[in-house]
Amino acid sequence: MLVAAPPVRLALKTPVKAPVPVPVGWKPGNRLFRNNLNPSGKLSFTDVTESAGLGHAGQGMGVAAGDYDNDGHTDLYVTNYDHNILYHNNGNGTFTDVTATAGVASAGWSTSAAFIDYDRDGLLDLAVVHYVQFYPRPCYSPQGSKDYCGPQPFEGSVTQLYRNLGNGRFKRLEVTAGNMLPGNMQEVVSGVKPGDRVAAQTEKSVPGLLLYLAVVRAGAVYLPLNTAYTLNELEYFITDAEPSMVVCDPARAEGIAAIAAKVGAKVQTLAADGEGSLTDAAASAHPRFATVIRADDDLAAILYTSGTTGRSKGAMLTHDNLASNSLSLVDYWRFTDKDVLIHALPIYHTHGLFVASNVTLFARASMIFLPKFDPDLIIRLMARATVLMGVPTFYTRLLQSPALTRESTKHMRLFISGSAPLLADTHREWAARTGHAVLERYGMTETNMNTSNPYDGDRVPGAVGHALPGVTVRVTDPETGKELARETIGMIEVKGPNVFKGYWRMPEKTRSEFRDDGFFVTGDLGKIDTRGYVHILGRGKDLVISGGFNVYPKEIESEIDAMPGVIESAVIGVPHADFGEGVTAVVVCNKGAGVDEASVLKALDGRLAKFKMPKRVFVVDELPRNAMGKVQKNILRDRYAMIYAK
Repeated sequence: MLVAAPPVRLALKTPVKAPVPVPVGWKPGNRLFRNNLNPSGKLSFTDVTESAGLGHAGQGMGVAAGDYDNDGHTDLYVTNYDHNILYHNNGNGTFTDVTATAGVASAGWSTSAAFIDYDRDGLLDLAVVHYVQFYPRPCYSPQGSKDYCGPQPFEGSVTQLYRNLGNGRFKRLEVTAGNMLPGNMQEVVSGVKPGDRVAAQTEKSVPGLLLYLAVVRAGAVYLPLNTAYTLNELEYFITDAEPSMVVCDPARAEGIAAIAAKVGAKVQTLAADGEGSLTDAAASAHPRFATVIRADDDLAAILYTSGTTGRSKGAMLTHDNLASNSLSLVDYWRFTDKDVLIHALPIYHTHGLFVASNVTLFARASMIFLPKFDPDLIIRLMARATVLMGVPTFYTRLLQSPALTRESTKHMRLFISGSAPLLADTHREWAARTGHAVLERYGMTETNMNTSNPYDGDRVPGAVGHALPGVTVRVTDPETGKELARETIGMIEVKGPNVFKGYWRMPEKTRSEFRDDGFFVTGDLGKIDTRGYVHILGRGKDLVISGGFNVYPKEIESEIDAMPGVIESAVIGVPHADFGEGVTAVVVCNKGAGVDEASVLKALDGRLAKFKMPKRVFVVDELPRNAMGKVQKNILRDRYAMIYAK
């Protein structure tokens, strides 16, 4: 769990306008004052710095307070201009300097520090922000004039993370965005050049987020991959994108290395706990390097999305696509540096990476970075947070907890839902329980966010709001492209700086998805009502969106059809309160083949990512067809529409 927090000040630098009486004879530097707790209620404090053993705390800039050893006493980490000190609270009014033995000795010029349980193991880890001044060594020309060798002078900050080992010691993990890809880039990502792709299939972690930032800063193109993808699925993405580096979990390195070898990609490892060859190399590399300047239209990322032919398409997103959308959302959702986001989304997906993370970073806000969705924990964290972003599943699961009340959510200012339709009933139940109206918005991999319900104003259940500033949304006739009147159902098309550059190495497909006037055809059917609110009414194609993830039926149908005894199959999405749409398979088999729901699910296990797995399988005698022999999936959707109803 990662949360940025302001330092707690120990020192009173000047008595001017001091909020409490300053003791006579106070000294400069870090001081510890004991509250005398006068019965009269008058505030008075006594300087106990020396008697508490804190006399060497120095000319400090701040302090982190926390019980890092779980002994019931608050310990201190003091940041200084010249040195930092970890003080263990002895429980008797005194402290002991344990900096050296605890393994957190470090240079000074630290601006702040915080105790954080980033890996949720019940132990407080330590994050320290150091102020850095770096000047390369001078050298002299033959004429005697002084010059600099190497990089330009630099001033800035570097974050160091120390992991609590639970035995009174810490392990230093250098995983800052600055040192993930150092100056010459050879020590960590040898061979990666601006424009190269860096693919990553790693569990959610702080180093994983910093990897994304480092790749973009180095001018490369970030390619996140769902952690549920099997080796069978990964082969397509890696051979299509041809990355120069693949970062993966150490447990999958051997299998992925065989695929990476086909495109000459180097493999680095990164585990959920931050361990791996990538961070090992980063820890020994120089943390400073010059950011590679890129143009607005240069690629920043490629995200693969399902395609109408079953072949995934790589959506090419530029720096301007990401930056313009993030800045727009910061303003539209009223984000400030005082906000604290509960981040429980995956970071291989647009929602968790480009919406939740980017918006927080652009606002200079903080986030509580959770490895996964945990309803009970999230409700407890609401007392410390201000914003939650989630998929409909988050809200339906949270509503199941009796701990969700107006009292438990009173510190929150905003709940945002997206990636799949939020049922109107869920919207109304949430408002009744908490007093907050969920803000639903609409986006997609190719465009990031297009519309949003207003921050101030009616948040309409079942609607996704108005077009964001700078974005134009229209509804057209799918055949002619002619714009339709309000309240008329048609194809939703969008245009704006958020719209992607095109599909990776698919120029024909790119051209077919854009109108001549630059509008992108989303494939979603919907309408715009008389108040200007956009309503999404279904997919223009057969794509299923389950739990925020795109699932293309043809891929699953191909796997099922290849099973012995299966004649054909049809995969559809039907309403599901938790997932938006539940993946459902309808199968026709040879008589006596012995194929049933259990056997189909068993055969698919390991062949498909978990989010693509059917939640139900129905065996029928035949599939409905029209006069031309085409399977009528609309009839199947109607037939099974209520199977997930509660």
